[in-house]
Amino acid sequence: MRAGTLSALLCLALTQTPAEAAGKQVRIAYVEWADAVVATNILKLVLEEKGYQVKTIPLAAAAMWQAVATGDADASVAAWLPVTQGAYYEKLKNRLELIGPNVTGARIGWAVPASSPLDSIEDLKTKSSDVGGQVIGIDPGAGIMKSSEAAIKAYGLPVKLVDGSDATMTSALKDAVRQKKDIVVTAWTPHWMFARYELKYLADPKKAFGDDESVNTLARKGLKDDLPEVYAILKKFKLSVKEEEAVMAENEEKGAKPAETAAKWIAGNRATVDGWLK
Repeated sequence: MRAGTLSALLCLALTQTPAEAAGKQVRIAYVEWADAVVATNILKLVLEEKGYQVKTIPLAAAAMWQAVATGDADASVAAWLPVTQGAYYEKLKNRLELIGPNVTGARIGWAVPASSPLDSIEDLKTKSSDVGGQVIGIDPGAGIMKSSEAAIKAYGLPVKLVDGSDATMTSALKDAVRQKKDIVVTAWTPHWMFARYELKYLADPKKAFGDDESVNTLARKGLKDDLPEVYAILKKFKLSVKEEEAVMAENEEKGAKPAETAAKWIAGNRATVDGWLK
């Protein structure tokens, strides 16, 4: 090897940032909920534009928070606060950084078809038989399931909370809508089902599900110093409820690929993305 070439390589090595020396790798943890899939895929492609190698890590909610707190993941854009994942935040807040909301106007609760005669959770005290005495839920460890159990107790409802998954819940909703039957499902916004079906939230006068939520960005301790460019993008990264729901609905189409729908959104919202990258 020529002395000049060796000198140039040594110079390059010495001027590399820590991110470049590590291969500019970024690990993003997320929960496999429809909204988190959209946001995570968009962020992944945006960071790849800047030359980062991005690994996305699907985890259960508790494991997602733990991964960021331990540094096994660099960040997440799937933290629901203050209610849904509030317990995880209280436990781990001193071991990670809460950057702030990336989606505002989020909420959780119970939803029914817009044509349903049910308007309030309280209506289920006397009309639970209209929905088979059931509230169709998702995975049992989810925050919304804990809030649902609390709602059943707070309102004294004669209903059973049925656990399952996002897929089984939306499948039951699809069947009920097609058959023009009433149904109560655990729901959250943003979610593609609000773009696909005409739905309404049941009023919650006892605030069992709290007020509006936000979806937040988390970072491991030290990310700001180690990967300042990534940290700056994370601080600017924001989506609207309608934007997420539109992409979520596209992801539910047969043959859809989240990476492709994310790329399509980026192409159609170039000015927004460029603002994140400045």
